[in-house]
Amino acid sequence: MVNIPGIADADLEPEPLDPAQIVSGEPVVTGKVLWESSDGQQIRGIWQITPGVVTDTEANELFVVVSGRATIEVEGGSVMEVGPGDACVLREGDRTQWTVHETLRKAYHISL
Repeated sequence: MVNIPGIADADLEPEPLDPAQIVSGEPVVTGKVLWESSDGQQIRGIWQITPGVVTDTEANELFVVVSGRATIEVEGGSVMEVGPGDACVLREGDRTQWTVHETLRKAYHISL
């Protein structure tokens, strides 16, 4: 069992973005892996991004927004507005564009 008190205030470490992912603004990404399976195929953690617009290619991920707001556009698919308390599932290989309106912090589980 892992108990992570204060997830909204947890200290995170820099995770530099590839400049090719930045569409606009100067978004900064930070995060922290809280648990990883022994085979490296399951990862749980906290991730945060400041306002701006970025692109990404997704993994299989379930996340819950802790704070902040963003619009996530899936290429050829849906547009999701996410905010505190919202849960979202992303599919491996989905190409997305994230428009971060307010610094977004999420708790996530990724299956590789």
